[in-house]
Amino acid sequence: MTGTVLVAYGSKHGSTADIARRIGEVLAKEGLAVDVRSAADVGDVGRYDVVVLGGGLYAGRWHRDTRRFARRNRRALTRRPVWLFSSGPLDASASERDIPPAPGVRRLARRIAARGHATFGGRLEGYVEGRVARMIVESGKGGDFHDFEQIAAWATTVARDLSSESDRSDEPHRHRQQP
Repeated sequence: MTGTVLVAYGSKHGSTADIARRIGEVLAKEGLAVDVRSAADVGDVGRYDVVVLGGGLYAGRWHRDTRRFARRNRRALTRRPVWLFSSGPLDASASERDIPPAPGVRRLARRIAARGHATFGGRLEGYVEGRVARMIVESGKGGDFHDFEQIAAWATTVARDLSSESDRSDEPHRHRQQP
């Protein structure tokens, strides 16, 4: 049986936090114990059996809190199932096709043997802090590009992967080949 799943995120304007909460809701609905937290608030992952880690993309890099979390916990992440997600495109592209991970995220995925990665559309609207973010919104290029059905489908896939893995580990040892 899978223990607690950590869904950790780095988010500047709240968009990635919304995605993380939705992932957590779906995993909980699938019967998993879930803890959704900002990556900045998690010291180490020792008490978690599974990690879903995500970050908002800014100029092609994950949010600073997500990068720091990954560096701090890299060794521990190699010893548990991990899925990664990114958020950021301010258009419908993430709903229309698979978007590969940014180079730094791709390197991390290889180093920790992540089970998967997805990129979801972001959200940038209303009053936002930061000169560049305000310029994007004021130019009319902001908006809400979340596709919560796509997010839920991905999270359901994660839950089912964990469930099937748990089922396999419950099989009697006599069915396993000895080396």
